[in-house]
Amino acid sequence: MNPVFIQYYTSPFGELIVGSYKDELCLLDWRFRKMRDRIDRRIQNGLNAEYKEGPSAVIAETIVQIEEYSRSERTNFEIPLRLVGTDFQNSVWEALQKIEFGKTISYLELAKNVNAESSATDAPPVLERSLPIRAVAGANGANAIGVIVPCHRVIGSDGQLVGYAGGLSTKKKLLQIEHIFDKQIDLFL
Repeated sequence: MNPVFIQYYTSPFGELIVGSYKDELCLLDWRFRKMRDRIDRRIQNGLNAEYKEGPSAVIAETIVQIEEYSRSERTNFEIPLRLVGTDFQNSVWEALQKIEFGKTISYLELAKNVNAESSATDAPPVLERSLPIRAVAGANGANAIGVIVPCHRVIGSDGQLVGYAGGLSTKKKLLQIEHIFDKQIDLFL
């Protein structure tokens, strides 16, 4: 059984747990989030692996790139990813990765994007017609690779900052790094 190597990391935005499996990042998540146990079980069961504290080249490179991002020196991440979830969750997380640095979309737009992508392939649509926003929001909230899979770029349809595993103040910091809502963001918190 291959382990998921994990390390705890105090980032410029808060306490994270970083994990790698077979030279791919499978975890970059808020250490003290509400869904911590559920996400850890999903990753360990999905990979048939157990967590083991220890170093890995992927973890080290992830930390370097997160630090660069926090200093506004990086807009794209170059880390091999291992997304661990249902087909539906993976489709949402893949759609999140297409949101460009410095841009935001609403949950409704994300749902439309996921539905359009599933309809454009030979695969059957994830759900008929359009995806319920709550289902997309739930998959967004189950994202275990924060910042790199940029769930922080999803906002409410009215432009408000809503729901984030790291807390709204952390979401605000991440969006400020990307120069999103630099002046207006204070209106939302």
